[in-house]
Amino acid sequence: MDLWQLVEEAVEPLDLEVLEVKEAPGEVLVRLERKDEKPITVADLERASRHIEAVLDREDPIPGSYRLLVESPGPKRPLFTRRHFERFQGLKAKVPGPEGFVGRILRVEGDEVVFQVGSLEKRLTLGTFRAILAEWPEEPR
Repeated sequence: MDLWQLVEEAVEPLDLEVLEVKEAPGEVLVRLERKDEKPITVADLERASRHIEAVLDREDPIPGSYRLLVESPGPKRPLFTRRHFERFQGLKAKVPGPEGFVGRILRVEGDEVVFQVGSLEKRLTLGTFRAILAEWPEEPR
């Protein structure tokens, strides 16, 4: 079982969604959000941290010692599912990469996300890219 799956297993009973799992030397970073889309609280993160620690201690997927960081997504919130793009429609997102861009999320049509990039519309197929929220909403979404 990979690290992402172990973290998902740990937070599933807490109704949390895994947005990111990054492993670096001596460190594991996990970013989570609530499935009900309410703002995540410190209490949510503390509870998730305890659950993740228990699963990682049991399965021991990482050799040696490491520091576990459990965070809210914050301003670099990753977007990769249909619901993410629907939820943040109207806001700007950054699609990194050699042909990356920053564009406004216009809509989701079928399995494509439609962005406004300058005066053009750019379409990308869900599951083939990840984006980062480049503009924060005035009210939590």
